[in-house]
Amino acid sequence: MSQSHIDVRYVAKLARLELTDDEVATFQPQLEAILGHVEALSKLDVSGIDLAAHTGVFGKMRDDVPHDSLTQQAMLQNAPDQAQGQIRVPKVVTDA
Repeated sequence: MSQSHIDVRYVAKLARLELTDDEVATFQPQLEAILGHVEALSKLDVSGIDLAAHTGVFGKMRDDVPHDSLTQQAMLQNAPDQAQGQIRVPKVVTDA
């Protein structure tokens, strides 16, 4: 992966981004530094690490319990538009 020059304009084109010359000059060393870190990580020996060692840590969700101090009425009092005990929002889907 030891590539000395990364074509930032090509990467931006793949991401459908339009960059100015100043942005290209800013992002060039940043992208090369990121890839340098990736190269350093790829050299690490991870053969003794269990691939599923993190499964007990991530993906936990809290119980979805309403906060005791907020009643439905208290939550609705700050709503800009409400009807029948519900918050009204503008329609965002157009007819197809």
